[in-house]
Amino acid sequence: MTTLSERISQSAFDGSRLRVVLLLDLYDGAQNQFLEVYEHLRKQVSSVPGHISDELCQSIENPSQWLITSEWESAPRFLDWVSSEEHVASVQPLHGCVRDTRSLRFSVLRVTGKDSGPDAPLSPSSPGDDPGFGPDAATAHFGDRSGDRLQVAPRHGDGVVRHALTFTVKPGSEPVVAELLAGYTSPQARVDENTRLRRTSLFMHGNRVVRAVEVEGDLLAALRHVALQPEVRALEEAINPYLEQDRDLSDPGSARLFFTRAALPAVHHVAGAGREHADVRRHALIYPAKNGCGMELARLLAGQDETAVDDPANPIEASTLFQRDDIVVRLLDMRGPLDARPALTLGVEGGHKAAVLARLLDSAKDGVPTTDQEISRFLARSEMRLITDRRTPDQA
Repeated sequence: MTTLSERISQSAFDGSRLRVVLLLDLYDGAQNQFLEVYEHLRKQVSSVPGHISDELCQSIENPSQWLITSEWESAPRFLDWVSSEEHVASVQPLHGCVRDTRSLRFSVLRVTGKDSGPDAPLSPSSPGDDPGFGPDAATAHFGDRSGDRLQVAPRHGDGVVRHALTFTVKPGSEPVVAELLAGYTSPQARVDENTRLRRTSLFMHGNRVVRAVEVEGDLLAALRHVALQPEVRALEEAINPYLEQDRDLSDPGSARLFFTRAALPAVHHVAGAGREHADVRRHALIYPAKNGCGMELARLLAGQDETAVDDPANPIEASTLFQRDDIVVRLLDMRGPLDARPALTLGVEGGHKAAVLARLLDSAKDGVPTTDQEISRFLARSEMRLITDRRTPDQA
């Protein structure tokens, strides 16, 4: 069992600028085609809100290797773009000339140069009109959203990359799909000397499936490793007939499109220092946001978890938020029952958060939950059904 020695935190909501690094390996003879595609894509991206600049570089050692770096005002601006159908369509022409890609994302911590000191100026923290935080302690964690600031301080991680996939199955097929997902044989955890699978958690809510994975090392290498395992391929083929969105995993283009649309990135993770216990259980809550409100809803929940994580009485050991478009999933590792502190578990403890949540949720038909009983009912409707939760032997 891993022991947390210090507070773990990662977030897309700290307001710092974002640097995106895209490494590409081109097919032989595809350079001119690639440059035409890149020029068209560059013009599209330049008009996206939050985009600042791009640079295109070619390796001086291997001409087939290229590098694109882009700078964004903040991570949420980029994530909104990269999750959009517009982005999915715009990058399709790249697949005809690019053999392999790898995308890396970094918040900007320091800027140095001849005309600057070791740190670029930081804009003052300001809650602005953020409906999720307001003038409370959470603002101290994430500051404003102006996009002019750097990451305030280095964050502490645990060497784990978190990612999720989500998709829907045909109504009526849920029992069959749940049985298939619960019964598959786990793939080998060790990918290579630097990468291994740590944990896979599968949940369902209605006809929506969420698969959350934790990886030590290279996430892309781990996902490719898993996709090639016979037991996983057999599972994917078995659930194909029940998917609402058709896919052909034997066709690289079809498979790439499906998994691009299914990607559910982790936008926030926090875990308290040294508080891991043996009786912790994993839960998942789903929050269907109103159109265009997914990022704000995730920000609201992240603010509460950042504020509460250092409270010794907080039963939530760790919280991970996944968000894409208007789907928000909150993964909780908790001590005790889910409804021991229902407002905290739902993400609305303190202040006016319940009213804000009701305003952001697409499913809040009953108004604002105010009493513990109402919040508990709201919580029960949001809880996803655990299908399977598998860890490597040293994590069990």
